[in-house]
Amino acid sequence: MENEFIKTLKVSDKGQISIPNSVRQKLGIQRGDNLILFEIEGKLLIEKQQKVSEKMKDEFKDVLYFSEQSLKEVWDNSEDEVWSQYLEN
Repeated sequence: MENEFIKTLKVSDKGQISIPNSVRQKLGIQRGDNLILFEIEGKLLIEKQQKVSEKMKDEFKDVLYFSEQSLKEVWDNSEDEVWSQYLEN
């Protein structure tokens, strides 16, 4: 449990919480950073926006590849003249 930590946070009247300095330093969270809050099965997960964007970019590479391959099969189908006519306009 060396890499994990447990902290108790108190929610203010405005619904705000404060991230302890030790946690901010460990995770590289600085003033002005954008964080994303996820609620998953009653649990909260907070991540830096940049980290989430990088993960999504990598995950969408496969989706983009398979989408392009599927569309290529449709568009390169010589039996389907609709796409050819559409592309000519």
